[in-house]
Amino acid sequence: MTAGNLPENSTYALEKLRGLLESDKLESEGKLPTERALSDMFGVSRRAIRRALEVLEAEGRIWRRQGSGTYAGQRPDNWSQHVGSLVAGTNLMEVMEVRLRIEPQLAQLAAMRAKPDDIERMYELTKKIFASGDADSRELWDGALHRLIAQSAGNQFFLSIFDVINHVRQDEAWQTIRELARSANRTRPVTYTQHMAIIDAIAARDPMKAAEAMREHLLMLQESLIRVTSLDAQHPQKESADEFAEDLK
Repeated sequence: MTAGNLPENSTYALEKLRGLLESDKLESEGKLPTERALSDMFGVSRRAIRRALEVLEAEGRIWRRQGSGTYAGQRPDNWSQHVGSLVAGTNLMEVMEVRLRIEPQLAQLAAMRAKPDDIERMYELTKKIFASGDADSRELWDGALHRLIAQSAGNQFFLSIFDVINHVRQDEAWQTIRELARSANRTRPVTYTQHMAIIDAIAARDPMKAAEAMREHLLMLQESLIRVTSLDAQHPQKESADEFAEDLK
């Protein structure tokens, strides 16, 4: 059968494309083959492929980038284009002010909406944070815990805002100062207890208690950051934050 006489079976094309999306045969970054390649691959017309792709795009299973191609998954939001400038234009105290007003609400919603599997993972992440032996690992698991709570809140817009805030964790200065705060104020055992209190309240389906536990946790972190930045200002002779951290151990 020639290319011009390929069957117009859009339902068949859709079934085959769903199978492709669920396989591990896509290119890097989840890029799909071209419409012509898909037509040859499945033995249907390009119009059938195009119609099936329109269905998948409407379902949020694929997205298209002009001049680049078609990709699996949901279209990336535009936040990522602006996060760098947002982070560069703020400071840690501003970030903490925003966290104090958003994350207690996320914990409150999580207490109403978190699934049992989510809560179990929260407990596991808390243990990983406490068991971590270096700053990078602690930041990794701590960020994962707070994001899981935000995700469990079940509000995509809230989660997008949280992800912008959480992007600050990728900044080396943030990680260094957070680790200084932990060392100077010896907050790790307290942090573990506070994390457990947040999760216990979520597990108990107690929104107000979950919100208050999160607020108490963030207030402690804010106070620790204020203390360590004040101490840092009192030690201008130190050549680096790493040297100061050694003195605080």
